[in-house]
Amino acid sequence: MSELLKQGLFDALGFLGGTLLGYGLGQLLSIDLFAPGYSLMSLLGIALIGIGGGMGLQASRFLLQKEKNTNP
Repeated sequence: MSELLKQGLFDALGFLGGTLLGYGLGQLLSIDLFAPGYSLMSLLGIALIGIGGGMGLQASRFLLQKEKNTNP
């Protein structure tokens, strides 16, 4: 598999996984992302999804780099 394709797939899966975890955490905390208007709870839900996506992306890049260093 091409190295760039592998990196792109890892990035996409990491971001998607992180956003889903952020959304799930919001649901556990009863934060309604889809509340009408821009209430505090809605903005917190959006922030959780953004933070989760960023963390998932960084985690996938870390794992890919770790794999690259162990398998030269």
